Amino acid sequence: MIIKFRKAILVYKKHMQQVRIVIENVTPKVDCGRFATKARVGGKVEIAADIWKDGHELLKAAVLWRKLSPDELTFGAMPGAPDRKRLDWRESALSTDLAFNDRWFATISPHEVGPHAFTVVAWTDRFGSFVAELKERVAAGQDVSSELLEGLPIIDRSIDAAHGRDRVSLRETRDAIAAAKTTARQVELILDPLLAELMARCDPRDDLQICPAEFPLWVDRERGCFGAWYELFPRSQGKDPARGATLAEAEGRLPEIATMGFDVLYLAPIHPIGRSHRKGPNNSEECRPSDPGSPWAIGGEEGGHDAIHPELGTLADFDHFVAAARGLGLEIAMDFAVQCSPDHPWVKQHPDWFRKRPDGTIKYAENPPKKYQDIVPINFETEDRDGLYQALLDVVLFWVRRGIRIFRVDNPHTKPVSFWEWLIARTHRDHPDVLFLAEAFTRPKRMKRLAKLGFTQSYSYFTWRNSRQELEEYATELFLTDTADCLRPNFFANTPDILHDYLQKGGRPGFMVRLILAATLSPNYGIYSGFELCENRALAEGSEEYLDSEKYQHKTWDWDRSGNIKELVATVNRIRRTHPALALSRNLRFLESSNSNIIAYAKPTSNLADVLVMIVNLDPRNVQDGTVRLVPELFHRAERGKPLAGGVPASYELTDLLTESNYTWRGEWNYVRLDPNWMPAHILHVKPPRA
Repeated sequence: MIIKFRKAILVYKKHMQQVRIVIENVTPKVDCGRFATKARVGGKVEIAADIWKDGHELLKAAVLWRKLSPDELTFGAMPGAPDRKRLDWRESALSTDLAFNDRWFATISPHEVGPHAFTVVAWTDRFGSFVAELKERVAAGQDVSSELLEGLPIIDRSIDAAHGRDRVSLRETRDAIAAAKTTARQVELILDPLLAELMARCDPRDDLQICPAEFPLWVDRERGCFGAWYELFPRSQGKDPARGATLAEAEGRLPEIATMGFDVLYLAPIHPIGRSHRKGPNNSEECRPSDPGSPWAIGGEEGGHDAIHPELGTLADFDHFVAAARGLGLEIAMDFAVQCSPDHPWVKQHPDWFRKRPDGTIKYAENPPKKYQDIVPINFETEDRDGLYQALLDVVLFWVRRGIRIFRVDNPHTKPVSFWEWLIARTHRDHPDVLFLAEAFTRPKRMKRLAKLGFTQSYSYFTWRNSRQELEEYATELFLTDTADCLRPNFFANTPDILHDYLQKGGRPGFMVRLILAATLSPNYGIYSGFELCENRALAEGSEEYLDSEKYQHKTWDWDRSGNIKELVATVNRIRRTHPALALSRNLRFLESSNSNIIAYAKPTSNLADVLVMIVNLDPRNVQDGTVRLVPELFHRAERGKPLAGGVPASYELTDLLTESNYTWRGEWNYVRLDPNWMPAHILHVKPPRA
């Protein structure tokens, strides 16, 4: 294939003044190919393009794709024309149907983590065109002796392009056609399927047209695309309210977190905490000597972003913690907050990395009317930008060397986008398996841009989408539009900063509802510790801050306190791990419901081997009932360009994976009743109908 491709390039160059094959509207692409489309190792990527040619000749087309080397990764560069001399292209055929108006499709499945690229090529199917016309003439009873002579030069060109046994076989077949004594025998030989296979394999592609750009793909490992996250403060995992826990003590909670079925354990910052302007309980400016301060006020005399708070332990303790988590199937994610306390070593070593007031003092962080006197932001306009960038990259690589491959990035939208593109690209050059989660609660276009720059995942507005209409519109935008080409949302149900009114007032049922929605709408979701205990005490009416937040004080928890939903969390995560449909996002389909308080949606795999239907009562206080409509697409595979064969079966079986109850439903519309004080949702596994 490669040799033919290179020969065809020479022909293409000779005739490039006259282009007759058009290739346009190639997808997927992000900003015309400026940024990479996100993909998953082993996952399917559908490539499509509009391809056509003047006249009536048939075409063939293919997608060429390959893994890029680190040397080919150029920061901020637009993709250019394909390097046609490369020998590492892989090829997958594109196919089309007249129903798609010259739209061609192929599916590729990259199996390596890191950067890839693809392009599209097309050429005239000369033999296929000849055979199609020959069949029509034969069917019409016409004399085809002259047409048969026209076919021989087409075969000759393929003989010239063939090698080895194929060349011998083609020459023998060509000679047999020429020597045949009757037209009928010649037609029989030309229409032999084996000849069609040979001609396709040895097609010289003498008018090959190549899309003039390579389109980038970034392929992430599974955890970048599917996972359940659990966030905690290591210092709050002990039993002594007078002091913070050590990492060794926090290790004791790992088995329970693993038992609940989580994949990623995200740690709030574990670095030394500054003492200047340290905050007290509930973000008070009055701080006692025993108050631990906010972990996001990073840096003190003990060190900065590459140090461990001495009360937590040592780097050796950290390494032991990471290894213990890994042994239980948990991957550690670290917080990367690009900010400092006034006591951070960088403040003295690099004062030009920080902004100053007219009186010469360091300017602290503000988000009026909020003031964060314990934090000083980085000045990215410093003249020592190279030094600053390198220092921050060094922090990431320091923890990468200690086995960390996931970073949750604090407020990335408040730093220059060029910095993030540079840092992520430099990290991925040698460590393509590193994942970055953007904590960017900001306007949608900013969130999307950060995703384009390389952030693996992003926080979302899920927390503030609570009605059926809000959820349907938002999930449709995220998972079923081109936003999904670059942005992967992580549906955190709560965070240390966000306790939504729905949870404050919805009680235990409210936590159950939000857990099930987050875990089944999005392949990636997370909870902040305390969620499983239904912790819902707010600082004040109308506030989303927690009362007595562990951001500012030592806390201990009764992890088995009455009313917890740990068993439900474990059940939901077990369902996620055993049902492939929940690992996908573009398979989301919302279903009709007669009650606006009931949201219904389905997730089938493409082969319908796994079909789940989720039905959730969004009202955490009242029983809601109504009817839900299932659709034929959940029972019959849809083939592109063809009408769906069959409707909803007259009778079929479902199992509720939350309660292990079995149901028999009939037809499209069926009745449901959901009591939030018992179980506010169904996760129904649709059993294949009996043949």
